[in-house]
Amino acid sequence: MIPSFVRKAAHAVPLASLAMAASLAMAAPTQGPAGIAFYTAPSSIPSGSNGDLISYRATTVNLGTGAPGVNAWKVMYRSTDSLGAPNIVTGTVLVPTKMWSNILQARPVVSYAVGTHGLAQGCAPSLQLEQGTDYEAANINAALTAGYAVLVSDYQGYTTGATPTYLAGASQGNAVLDIVRAATQIPLGGTSSNAKVAIWGYSQGGQSAAWAAQRQAAYAPSVNLVGVAAGGVPGDFLTTAHYLDGGNGSSFLFGGIIGLSTQYPTAIPLNDLTNAAGKAAITRGKQQCVFESLFDLMNKNVSEFTVNNQSLDQILNTLPAAKQAVLAQDLGADKVSVPLYQYHGQADEFIPLAQAVSLKKKYCSKFSNVTFDVYPSEHIVTQFQAAPKVLGWLGDRFSGKTAAGTCSYGGADPQTTANPVNGNFVVSLKEWLLTASVGLKTLGQTVTMPANSSFTADADITAKRLTGALNVPDFKQTLSIIGLPIQVGLSVRPTGQTTGTVALDNAGQLKIRGTAYADIVVTSVLGIPFGECKTTSPVEFPINFDGPVSSLGNGKLTFTGTTSFPSIKGCFISAILSTLMSGSGQTYSFTVSPKAPVQY
Repeated sequence: MIPSFVRKAAHAVPLASLAMAASLAMAAPTQGPAGIAFYTAPSSIPSGSNGDLISYRATTVNLGTGAPGVNAWKVMYRSTDSLGAPNIVTGTVLVPTKMWSNILQARPVVSYAVGTHGLAQGCAPSLQLEQGTDYEAANINAALTAGYAVLVSDYQGYTTGATPTYLAGASQGNAVLDIVRAATQIPLGGTSSNAKVAIWGYSQGGQSAAWAAQRQAAYAPSVNLVGVAAGGVPGDFLTTAHYLDGGNGSSFLFGGIIGLSTQYPTAIPLNDLTNAAGKAAITRGKQQCVFESLFDLMNKNVSEFTVNNQSLDQILNTLPAAKQAVLAQDLGADKVSVPLYQYHGQADEFIPLAQAVSLKKKYCSKFSNVTFDVYPSEHIVTQFQAAPKVLGWLGDRFSGKTAAGTCSYGGADPQTTANPVNGNFVVSLKEWLLTASVGLKTLGQTVTMPANSSFTADADITAKRLTGALNVPDFKQTLSIIGLPIQVGLSVRPTGQTTGTVALDNAGQLKIRGTAYADIVVTSVLGIPFGECKTTSPVEFPINFDGPVSSLGNGKLTFTGTTSFPSIKGCFISAILSTLMSGSGQTYSFTVSPKAPVQY
């Protein structure tokens, strides 16, 4: 029999509690203090309703170059945890300063459910947005640029002295819903209680978005929800836990154990279950943000940190209440009442693809308006590659367009292409699209490489090693030479591998240093072949990049610079070609991006 606290975790707050809360007068929100003092929670949770704004404060955010102007507030508001008890949550409200384009419609709202940030208080999205270190800023910017108000809940646990209840699904879903109402209570805040609302999240955020979708009808019916986008969703908790245990994403499992033990302390007595190494890892984990924890716990097994080195399954089989608490995080038991866009990476090394496919089928068995896309990339890349498609889909929901869904798909299930989940953390770029051009200095003209060019590479983040190769089919380009349009056949032939280093720091900043080598061959002029008219040595193309990890998926992984073309030898017009094409100061631009998703 499932304990009562677990039943509450999977269902709405009891109606009697809601009625009692609604009957109490809501205290007027106050302006909170500056700095970290804002995160000091009241000594007791104010009585009232879910989504009541407790305090707010105008703030500034650093969203990076090209971000639209916004008015921003930190908020502290009342919500409900996974056991049905009231809790206090913080977050950020962002409203573009530019007027919404449709004066007859309230500005649409996107409640953006963040992914894993880490357990330390400084990892809180509201603090990282303020400091300019939030790795999800690219997606938030994209939603703001579309004109939407964006609400970013920190989830429970980032108030001073608390521990996040990481991966406690109902609590996260509640927080994502309740910030919508809280935002409307900011004086002159710019959001409306009748605005159309969409929820968007990925990974932990995808879990939160899906929980919010399941709970909204009963928990927050006043939220005018029109669509939910949930990507990289851990819908089957034990399957995902087994996938992570001992793998390169084991930090997410360890964070989940800490988070769930915080939400269910009686069912999961973590202190009694862990050995000295486990207690040290817990202390350390509570002081780390996501990327620091990722590398610290890579390839670690749960059994290394438990009393008598028990495995996860051994512990759960011994503690039925703990197992039920874990199973209570599973998704798909309840109907989603609004269109759902679910998506996943085919090469996801952290969240298994198969369980995401199963979740789609569960939802489709109850509700036909589910669209499921599979992107070709791994977990981090998919988060950002999907953003344009997500925003287009959400925009259609805001405009009232009907979503067709893909529940009728009857073909074969997509199969994972993930790299091994144990060992080094490797991001593979498998025949990524290459958009490339070279600026010829003497001619003052640009050579554009063919559209079917590609770049394949393995970025071993653990070993900090990059290996890859260019693939540029032979092509023809018309160049203006002494005022005449001359068609020139060209070949860019890689010599050896592209090699270099790649690193991902604790703030989610990607650093690449490498070099691609290629012979430049002129194969014909005016359709006349000339044999091997090629550079006397390979051209060096430095591929250096510094920027956010989001660049892997959002089409902004671009390498630019200048290089030198050696002289050209091998045919009777070599001297002329060398004069026109050789020398220093040649510019280049290479942009690599993953392939399009496939719908299932």
